[in-house]
Amino acid sequence: MLQQIPSATLPDTLGPWVAVVAFGAYHGLNPGMGWLFALSLGLQQGSQRAIWVSLLPIAAGHAASLVLVAMLILAGFHFIPAGLLQMATGVLLIAFGVYKIFRYYRHPRWVGMKVGLVDLTWWSFLMATAHGAGLMIAPALISIAATEGAHHHHQVSAGGAGVLLGILAHTLAMLTVMSAVAWAVYRHLGLAVLRQKWINFDLIWAVALLLVGALSLIGGSYLGSRV
Repeated sequence: MLQQIPSATLPDTLGPWVAVVAFGAYHGLNPGMGWLFALSLGLQQGSQRAIWVSLLPIAAGHAASLVLVAMLILAGFHFIPAGLLQMATGVLLIAFGVYKIFRYYRHPRWVGMKVGLVDLTWWSFLMATAHGAGLMIAPALISIAATEGAHHHHQVSAGGAGVLLGILAHTLAMLTVMSAVAWAVYRHLGLAVLRQKWINFDLIWAVALLLVGALSLIGGSYLGSRV
């Protein structure tokens, strides 16, 4: 059962939602999360429509990876207090971030440029899982589950519904940003911009995992003190 939280201020309530949307925008901006693949397919086929068609299964695969993490979180609530679960997630994030610092250049590689919608969905699921996309937003999902569950009589179901809405908001933010970036590169910038001006998102991703992990440790301590 989700633990009771006696009171919640406005920042406590809105903060996790802002986080999942912000991370969605960041994931959408990262070419490794899929928009670069969709763009390449569009350029290869000479069709802007191919980009939009590709982005939908990519977003679906990303969301599926997050749902898997959400299921583990909700299962964990039955056995672990919210604050401790938040702190354990922080430890995992830091450990994974350290690993990615030294292995940030490694990506799953198993598909060519001729792929179907199912292939794209599966590829996106693997990419999101391998990069720890769900793990990155897990602290925010834990806070949402704990807060929403504490405000309703049916705590587990309310917390689960809040988590699913959080994943939906995250995915929509990601899809919006992916679409905007892919369109801008396709219509105006061209792939040359990636070689000339683009930044190393893989390394930034690794650093972000470390930062989110540290914040999760702090947030877990705070959450535990209020339960």
